[in-house]
Amino acid sequence: MKNTNYTAIELMNMENEYGAHNYHPLPVVLDRGEGVFVWDVNGKKYYDFLAAYSAVNQGHCHPKIVDALIEQSKRLALTSRAFFNSKLGPYEKFITEYFGFDMMLPMNTGAEAVETALKLARKWAYEKKGVEKDQAHILVCNDNFHGRTTTIVSFSVDPVATEHYGPFTPGFTVVPYNDVEALEKELTANPNIAGFLVEPIQGEAGVNVPDDGYLKAAYEVCKKHHVLFIADEVQTGIARTGKLLACQYDDVQPDVLILGKALSGGAYPVSAVLANKDIMEVFQPGQHGSTYGGNPVAAEVAIAALQVVEEEKLAEKSYELGLYFREEMEKICERSPIAEKVRGKGLMNALIIDNSDHKNLAWDVCVKLGENGLLAKPTHTNIIRFAPPLVITKEQLGDCIKIIEKTLRSFE
Repeated sequence: MKNTNYTAIELMNMENEYGAHNYHPLPVVLDRGEGVFVWDVNGKKYYDFLAAYSAVNQGHCHPKIVDALIEQSKRLALTSRAFFNSKLGPYEKFITEYFGFDMMLPMNTGAEAVETALKLARKWAYEKKGVEKDQAHILVCNDNFHGRTTTIVSFSVDPVATEHYGPFTPGFTVVPYNDVEALEKELTANPNIAGFLVEPIQGEAGVNVPDDGYLKAAYEVCKKHHVLFIADEVQTGIARTGKLLACQYDDVQPDVLILGKALSGGAYPVSAVLANKDIMEVFQPGQHGSTYGGNPVAAEVAIAALQVVEEEKLAEKSYELGLYFREEMEKICERSPIAEKVRGKGLMNALIIDNSDHKNLAWDVCVKLGENGLLAKPTHTNIIRFAPPLVITKEQLGDCIKIIEKTLRSFE
């Protein structure tokens, strides 16, 4: 179909008519991106304060990442894993050394990586821990979000994620987030637990930040009970929270690490599961895989994306700018009758809106933010997430804070 310069309304109507209605996007049609900015089809420029749910930490269309994508695509894009390829081995060596693990298993999406980690934990439990057949159990946290596959929504507590999708996969127990005592109680009661799956900061739940020391204590309890500590850092990893990994705030090296999103800088679907050999070796040929997982383009793109994080010191930038952002937003909250508080780490933050008088206030604020040149998205009706690309400068961040304050004032 030839593009005939459709209007924004025509493009939105086209998506609504021909596409499944499984998302509720803001009424803006984006056409181009560079760094911290995106432009719509009418040429209007916006600050991107969602960063594709933290997939474009390195900024839109980062030249180093795009060049890697283009050059490898012209040489060899896909072989499947039926053969070795010249890029996968160097990528596996690079990423394992980068994050401090022995081995990795490449996949494409975050949800696929979570599924991989769940299978890995169960297989490890049967072959290494001695759990009886079909009895392996996984602990997860309340208010979790790990994806939308049938197995993953089986342990969701969100009615939107579960209604009319049953029957569900058994073998999961939900424990309260940020509650080590509840975790240990379950670990003590059930010797068949294979792993504890946790987000170091809960993103979709509204940037729920646990107490300092929670992850460390949870990790130690898992070690005590011979249970794998599985960190889902698909959204929190790759410098988003001010550390390379959010687990590093508690000096925790998880047994199993799940990565995705910014692992490619948004240029290509790339995810990975990392673990040491005594865990990863339970997978044998034919027992798990993906046609596209570990393809040459993904390998080159991921290496470039991780190099950008290191070369441009994005973790350090995220840490410092996050302190500045929350300090300024706290001042705004003190003055605003509708902005209750801000929370987060690094450049992963959320603003809590008082919507007691207007249920859809956070949505309306985001629409107005868009009109004022900044794109953000609400979650759970009263929370607005703010997560710009990590390449943003302090001056640009200051401009964004002014836009946020101006927008909030228009609702007072």
